[in-house]
Amino acid sequence: MPYRVIVYVDGFNLYFGLKTSGWQRYYWLNIQKLAQNILKPDQSLIHTKYFTSRVKNPSDKRQRQNIFLEALGTLTDTTIYYGKYHLHRRCCPRCGYVDYVPSEKMTDVNIATEMMADAFQDKFDTAILISADSDLTRTVKKIKTIFPHKRVVVVFPPNRSSADLKYIAQESFQLGRGVIKASLFPNEIIKADGFKLVKPEQWS
Repeated sequence: MPYRVIVYVDGFNLYFGLKTSGWQRYYWLNIQKLAQNILKPDQSLIHTKYFTSRVKNPSDKRQRQNIFLEALGTLTDTTIYYGKYHLHRRCCPRCGYVDYVPSEKMTDVNIATEMMADAFQDKFDTAILISADSDLTRTVKKIKTIFPHKRVVVVFPPNRSSADLKYIAQESFQLGRGVIKASLFPNEIIKADGFKLVKPEQWS
């Protein structure tokens, strides 16, 4: 009988890993297909959970994200969990220049909550966490302590890593270009209502 797997995807962590690697052409990523492509032969994907926040500005970036989230909404056995996206005012003490720095809130809490709840309800044998957020180290450690027969595998997005997560997880590895390239949506997706979603030109 195959081992049950739930995959937890830290959306912004993965996005910025792709961005800093210069892999914008891979933003149009089928998260469920990615999850399938990193499984081992003796594993079965039960569910994919994607954690993100809605971007407010600029409007073109918000529109591209909305298209992507709609594309994810066409996937079966995939759930999107939303945190909050904030712009924090920052002022230079020397020149007085003011700008706004984006930050995301609640994603790590949402991931931790879902992982623990799923572990307590015995919904997985192996949890795969796609993230390099070291704030999740305590969650991984707790699952290992309370449920010694369950495994937590950490998959680091491109160009990102965490020594703490690598140390505490039973297994860890980095997402490579090949598996990401093999996990993209088709350029056009037809929704159940007939509406056509098209990959943003900026991601080509």
